[in-house]
Amino acid sequence: MRINKYISHNSKYSRREADKLIENGEVTVNRNKLEDFAYDVKEGDQVSIGGLHVTERTELTMIVFNKPKGTLVTRKDDRGRTTIFHKMAGKFRHFIPIGRLDFASEGLLILTDSPKVAEVMMKGNLNRTYNIKIDKPLSSEMEEAMREGLILEDARAGGHEKSKIYGMEFAPFVHYEIRGVSANFTKLRVTIAEGQNRELRRFFGHFEANILDLKRVEFGGIELNNLPTGKTRYFTRREYDDTHKYLKMIKQIEAQEEKEKQDRIKADRLREKKKNQTEDQARREASANKKRQKVINQKNSNRNNPNKKNRKY
Repeated sequence: MRINKYISHNSKYSRREADKLIENGEVTVNRNKLEDFAYDVKEGDQVSIGGLHVTERTELTMIVFNKPKGTLVTRKDDRGRTTIFHKMAGKFRHFIPIGRLDFASEGLLILTDSPKVAEVMMKGNLNRTYNIKIDKPLSSEMEEAMREGLILEDARAGGHEKSKIYGMEFAPFVHYEIRGVSANFTKLRVTIAEGQNRELRRFFGHFEANILDLKRVEFGGIELNNLPTGKTRYFTRREYDDTHKYLKMIKQIEAQEEKEKQDRIKADRLREKKKNQTEDQARREASANKKRQKVINQKNSNRNNPNKKNRKY
């Protein structure tokens, strides 16, 4: 894990503040002053700030936050805009959001104090369910794309104006249902298994439809239910149990993938070894044949020229 990310996950400092601490020479790794901003923290490294050891958090705490519209999912904004951490109790300042919701979106946001859990869950294809409202009737083309998926070379419509993401591939929706229709809008509940940048806004933007409202109501089986806007709650026992089961499953999958990877490496090395042995054997045999042929040629030469072997110099 990159050093500034490690510090932000395990201390009160943000990534930018961590970079400033490194710049000021206040960060050490294994008692050596760190100057490499891209340093990746390894297992067993001792990271310190101003001589105080940064302890990696191992206990797992998970919370649900009902994000209001008009807040950013970030620790600090250089333009002074409101972030989710302005709305949450100070004891959650070091928590890490799992996934994001853009400035104009609202709803369920899961946060944790475990960097490893956050990383695993952000990479996982966990189902995400949203209530959305678009500013036009649902077309047959939209429904077909929701069922079949969509590949766009230009997916800028619906994206942030400064986004550098152009093309995007949309997997088929896990589920969708129409919950309200009029001449000017359509209300939908949709479930997707990805969390790409402004994915739903870009999807409907391709069909020249704007999303007027977007609220996430479920993420990976965790439901928002009746949690008031701007409030937090801890996971229930069932939610913790489900999370631990999921993490265990992912760990087993990763272990199996690593085993298969090592088996492939071992098999490749064995094939390479056998190939080298075969090539070495072929070279030795070729060399031996060459020597034998040389002797045979010499004998034939002497036989054809009997005076050559008796020649005196």
